[in-house]
Amino acid sequence: MTPKPAVYVLDPYHEAAITTLKCTDWIDLVLWDDPCKGDWHKHAVGVLVRSDTRLTADDFAAASKLRVVVKQGVGVDNIDLAAAKAAGVAVHNTPALNSESVAEFSLALALSLSRRVTESDRRLRRGEKVVRSTTLGLSLFRKTVGVVGMGNIGRVAARKWIGACECRVLAYDPVAPRDVWDRDQIPHTRVDSLDELLEQANIVTLHVPLLDSTKGMIGGRELALMKDRSILINASRGGIVDEKALLEELRKGRIWGAVLDAVEVEPPTLEACRDFLELDNVIITPHIGASTIENQRNSGMAAVRTLLAVLEGKDDVPGKIV
Repeated sequence: MTPKPAVYVLDPYHEAAITTLKCTDWIDLVLWDDPCKGDWHKHAVGVLVRSDTRLTADDFAAASKLRVVVKQGVGVDNIDLAAAKAAGVAVHNTPALNSESVAEFSLALALSLSRRVTESDRRLRRGEKVVRSTTLGLSLFRKTVGVVGMGNIGRVAARKWIGACECRVLAYDPVAPRDVWDRDQIPHTRVDSLDELLEQANIVTLHVPLLDSTKGMIGGRELALMKDRSILINASRGGIVDEKALLEELRKGRIWGAVLDAVEVEPPTLEACRDFLELDNVIITPHIGASTIENQRNSGMAAVRTLLAVLEGKDDVPGKIV
């Protein structure tokens, strides 16, 4: 009798996704809280992960039975793709599903900063008096938003900025086709350089993956190009923004501030982020842009369906990276 393929879920998944796996009688399932989880290298044929687990070259070398890894979400920088390819392991993600929730959260963060929502809340909790005449916010109505990265999240973000604030949209992406947003009839101006976008935008929102080409793409020089009272949003990946340079710029008070749902040390700690957290013109959240009840269910289910389809030998399974 052919043994059932072992599927290991190394990180917590939504209960609906786990129920689907438990009802699949042709796999052997091991969950993240099972003491046997540590033996996954010996037995796993399929693995489900999120951002918390890193899969290195050593992991792939030790996992001789492994056929497929599925990552819930878009970013796969926690997986050594070259090692996976060399080991003959397929890697899939769940593209496009996070777009609505991340774009929504980016807008929420920017408005919270511009209208000084979190600052006022913190001051009230400390027992301070908040004087309205000296706690003026910054309106984002009909301002210019620069969207860096014209993929799924950037596209949805542009629509939300237009719909919520009637913003003028500038877009920059060095690799996207010239007509990528024309098909969706999104009013925008495509710029040819990041510098051009930074010089014109009141809000700069980053929606690019962490690659060698994007690491540190917003540094001291780029921050200096940004307009006075502008806002920087990073809800993509830590490492895209030079945090030391950003801290220096925030302390000057020239730009309005920054909102960061992605930082270099994740999850963010008080020790690692102390200098930022002392400033009122910054908001840091622990990479929760995709963390809605609805999205976690949908993306978890998509990851499970993808893994089962690969194990069943189906062709053209979505989200294949390698």
